[in-house]
Order: sequence, then C-alpha cells, then structure tokens
Amino acid sequence: MKRSAPMINTARLMMCAMRPEDFERFAEIWRDPCVVRHIGGKPRTRGEAWDAFLRNAGHWQMAGFGQWAVFLQANRKLIGQAGFFYGNRCLGEDFDTFPEAGWVLAPEAHGLGYGHEAVQAAHDWFDRIMPGPLVSMIDADHEASQKLAAKLGYKLLRETEYRDSPVKLFRRDGPPARN
Repeated sequence: MKRSAPMINTARLMMCAMRPEDFERFAEIWRDPCVVRHIGGKPRTRGEAWDAFLRNAGHWQMAGFGQWAVFLQANRKLIGQAGFFYGNRCLGEDFDTFPEAGWVLAPEAHGLGYGHEAVQAAHDWFDRIMPGPLVSMIDADHEASQKLAAKLGYKLLRETEYRDSPVKLFRRDGPPARN
C-alpha cells in the first residue's frame, strides 16, 4: 500500500499532501473562531496547530490514508483540509474501529460548494482504494456538515457527548447509489 498522499484534482480544487510551507496558512485557518465554532469551540494555539499538522502528515505513513490539504486551483490558496483518520476517541467499538471522515474549510470558502467537491473527491478515492465502512462525528448544531454527510451516504448512528459537547455520530457503509 502506498504510504503518501496522492494528488487529487477536481474542477476547482487541488488536493495534496500538506507541505511545510503550508503551515502558516494551516495555523491561520485553525486560529479562526468561525472555523472552530463546531470543532471544540476554541481556536488552536500555534503549538496545537503544529501538532495537528504533523499528525496529518504522519497519518498517511501509519495508516495509508489521511487528510489532504485543499487548495483552490485558481490561485493555489490553501482553503482547508479533507480526508480520513483514526481518532481513537473512546466512543465505542461501533465508531472507533473505523476510519473517521473529517473536513474543515476556511470561512471565505463556506457556502460555495468547495466542501462537497473536496469531500466527494476524498470519498471517491477511499471507495476505490480502501472500500469499507466510514464514520464521522459532527457537532449537533452543525447543520451544513450534517447535510453534507447525508449527501455522501452517512446515516445517524447515535447522539452522544464528546468533551462535554453534544455530537452526532454517523456511519457510512459504502457510497450512496447515484442516479
């Protein structure tokens, strides 16, 4: 199995491995209160962002999958990340034993269809290379991410709390039927 992030191009996006020169923008995105509103609620410090940045890079080496950096094709600006990881969140065997899907976009990229484009491309790759169940944890109030998960074929597994916040756990057993 290849242990590095393949490049994925869509109509408007380029998805690739995170590079050291992407860190400043990565940290800027995770520092934004709008970004973290539904992901823990607290902006990341530079050190916390660095830990997450390294974890993203290392995940490809350890698991053969991970998160891609998402860039706009038009100007090569980093607008977020999308992909998969093992979270080991202690949420139960029906959740923790499966790869978890996650996605994050900078506020200026919200509402433009980039999230769906990036996450669909990531799932298309996963379905070809590593077919099988996926899970996702989404803040109970984050309707946009819940709608995106539904488009990708995720079904509600259960509602619970994670770090004292209400969340919804979803599971996807494979790609949804396309019309």
